[in-house]
Amino acid sequence: MSINHLIIRNLKKNLKNYYLYVFALAFSVALYFAFVTLQYDPAMDATKGSIKGAASIRAASALLVGIVAIFLLYANTIFIKRRSKEIGLFQLIGMTKSRIFRILSTENFFLYFGSLVIGIFLGFSFSRFIMMILLKVTQVDANAALRFSPQALVQTLIVFGTIYLLIMMMNYIFIKKQSILALFRITSSTEQKVKKLSIWEILIGIAGMILIAVGYYVSSKLFGGDFTTINELFMAMIGILGSVIIGTYLFYKGSVSFIFHLIRKKKDGYLNINEVLSLSSIMFRMKSNALLLTIITTVSALAIGLLSLSYISYYSAEKMAENNVAADFALTKTKDAEQFKKALKENHLPFNEKRVEVIQVNADLSTIMETELQGLPHNPGSVPLPVVSDKAVDMDLSPEETIFTGYNDLLQSFMSLKDSGQIKLHGQSENISLQYKGLEKEFIVSRYFTAGGLPVAVVDDSVFKQLKNNLDPAIQRKSSLFIGITLKDKEHVAKANDLFKEMFGNEDNSIDSRLEMSNLQKHTMGLIMFIVSFLGLTFLITSGCILYFKQMGEGEEEMPSYTILRKLGFTRGDLVKGIRGKQLFSFGIPLLIGLSHSYFAVKSGWFLFGTELWTPMIVVMLVYATLYSIFGMLSVQYYKKVFKKAL
Repeated sequence: MSINHLIIRNLKKNLKNYYLYVFALAFSVALYFAFVTLQYDPAMDATKGSIKGAASIRAASALLVGIVAIFLLYANTIFIKRRSKEIGLFQLIGMTKSRIFRILSTENFFLYFGSLVIGIFLGFSFSRFIMMILLKVTQVDANAALRFSPQALVQTLIVFGTIYLLIMMMNYIFIKKQSILALFRITSSTEQKVKKLSIWEILIGIAGMILIAVGYYVSSKLFGGDFTTINELFMAMIGILGSVIIGTYLFYKGSVSFIFHLIRKKKDGYLNINEVLSLSSIMFRMKSNALLLTIITTVSALAIGLLSLSYISYYSAEKMAENNVAADFALTKTKDAEQFKKALKENHLPFNEKRVEVIQVNADLSTIMETELQGLPHNPGSVPLPVVSDKAVDMDLSPEETIFTGYNDLLQSFMSLKDSGQIKLHGQSENISLQYKGLEKEFIVSRYFTAGGLPVAVVDDSVFKQLKNNLDPAIQRKSSLFIGITLKDKEHVAKANDLFKEMFGNEDNSIDSRLEMSNLQKHTMGLIMFIVSFLGLTFLITSGCILYFKQMGEGEEEMPSYTILRKLGFTRGDLVKGIRGKQLFSFGIPLLIGLSHSYFAVKSGWFLFGTELWTPMIVVMLVYATLYSIFGMLSVQYYKKVFKKAL
């Protein structure tokens, strides 16, 4: 057999066994090429206003390279170890290490750069589709055309060419360092098998579960008022991160074996075929992969968490805009309002107008404040609070009462209020004590008057006039008039918004458009969601492939056991049932732990990003879990081939 024939034969064999590696490599190249193409696409100029589109894509491309490089180098380590016996046989028949390296390099060259060419072609083919997705989620009005970028091609070749050189360097060092005897022992020593569970491992397992539980508990208390300073809050976040990550590592190192050991002990060691192939295999192997599984779980949780938070913000854009702008359009100057109303009338756009006078009064809220995070700019004994008359907002209060309305959820998490109590409103020369009657959610004025989320105090009209005659000029806004304009027909809002932008632009923070604010948030969070989605998808595919390759190695190593089981009379169906259970644990445990981590992380601070939690988070988790499960099903299909070879 000639060297060329040997290379061709090995290529066919590797392509058959590592088709998922080829797919992951081609997919990564396609995604990277498409991302780099976006940087040079003229349509990205449309995002230069409120967000730095090209810069964000460039940063994402760099992260993508890091994920793909780590995956390729790690996968190559698995492959070269699996071929260690083959390399040892080459040396036994007289081949030099240099010639063996050239054979492997040639095989890798065709496999790697073949995938690279396929990936570039796919990236170019789908670049327009990806641009259309980006423009859709960011709501940018631009033309997405299919364009080939020579700069993107050169950059892709340089990046993946460099990774290929690193792979070749790893292979060269591996072949040079290993003796023939060591090459034949590598595959049998790559996985650690422990036959007996020690006391130390039991303690490690218990400690892992305790650390994770502590991290979850502290995260649930993070914004509940238990931490009263910025430093305490920061240290709590660091503690949660460290506790969960270390706990996850210890969980894989000892908890899994400990739990499965308890299950086996409960059964008095009498396990059926399904339990032998699932529980026994997992408890002996998972601890040797603890570091890898910890990394996969942590990054999966990070990807799910970031995507959930960005989708929460994107999903809540319209509601957030309603909370900040109490009408379709909010103005504070009579001249601007008259000018805008004239334009609406000329374009036959009927509307309603609402005017509310707003004054600023220092308020003592210390008696109704449940918790306060120290370090915030406002002292609870003197908070500059917007005040309106009950007549202006169609309420009826007595002169001794006040109601707060429109309190921002973010500020509520740091400065939560009681349901009732006594407050004081400070005028320039006199104070007024009022009975606080609770908090309502309705937002009645724009964010211009609320200093980023403070509530509005509604008082009796006589009290309002009394305060107005005794104002502190140092804390008053330039304008004290809220003018809200609401279109009668919501279908005309977009046209009215175009007129609003033409007349006022985005320079003055005292005027607002609800639609424009919603679009701006979708514009910004859409880009973040787009980037996080594709980075998360890339990591999902690469980590899923790594677990799949691990299962391939385990399947080949355990083939003699399957041969024995087949000779004892167990059918392929019996073995497949057990392997399904094994894959459920192998892929399901990292997935469930990652979902659990992301759930508690998102649950602790989701309100900082939007107004809706469950729908966005559940959608993200279901999509991620579904895609992740595909690799488990592929592993089951691979094991079916192993069972066929076992007899």
